[in-house]
Amino acid sequence: MTRAPAVAALLLAMAATLAAGAAQARESVITIPTRDGVTVSYILDAPDDAPKKAVAISFIGGFGQMHLEKHTQPLKFPKAMNALLRIRHQLAGPDIADVIVDVPSDHQLGGMEDYFRGTADHAADIRAVIADVKKRFPDAKIFLIGTSRGTISAANLGVSLHDLVAGTILTSTVTHWDKMGTALSRFDFDTLKVPTLFIHHVNDGCATSPYAGVQALTARFPVVSASGGDPPESGPCDPLAPHGFWGLDAQVVAVMQDFMLGKSYPRSIP
Repeated sequence: MTRAPAVAALLLAMAATLAAGAAQARESVITIPTRDGVTVSYILDAPDDAPKKAVAISFIGGFGQMHLEKHTQPLKFPKAMNALLRIRHQLAGPDIADVIVDVPSDHQLGGMEDYFRGTADHAADIRAVIADVKKRFPDAKIFLIGTSRGTISAANLGVSLHDLVAGTILTSTVTHWDKMGTALSRFDFDTLKVPTLFIHHVNDGCATSPYAGVQALTARFPVVSASGGDPPESGPCDPLAPHGFWGLDAQVVAVMQDFMLGKSYPRSIP
């Protein structure tokens, strides 16, 4: 190999290494103390160090467990695990950072049950997370995002932490009780005083989150109705189905970003 091709090959290798490092550096796992003897870990996804206009504090569904203590960098999750994990790199951008909260250390074994998502302990944990995030992005507005059972956290925290947050986004909201718990079947949505946006698929086949549950709230809150997408590749209450907006990631992300940045957004997607 002559000198010129050798130098070119070396530069390409260096560029690839730097690019891989940048891809890994865009997100990190941060662990902070919250309540006495309790810690909470969260994913911080921010593509650069520039100041952010908004930070999304996101809550996944199910029992909320990501087991971040077991993951190595770069973080990899199966696409079928949760919609908010799947779209995190799309949601975070020049103006927005995304924070996805794991369960607290004292609930690692069983995860967060429905009742816990509405407790003062949960609120204390997230108040500490928000305080830590504000040190990193002092001028950013804080928004709460939940999907499926994560909406139990986002809705309850939208009430208890209303002094700290600029708004909430509830996607695939669980308005009906089931064998896992009461979900938001007893929640008084009128107690939400911060701006709140609902995003829901009209063909959500999950019995816990029927479209009719949020359709009844359209007189009081903005509801973005989704339709279409890709054919389901999972059960009706799982992420690769209308419940997880499968095939509509870009459109859902755009609505979330516009809401957080104070821009107009469509009331239906696609």
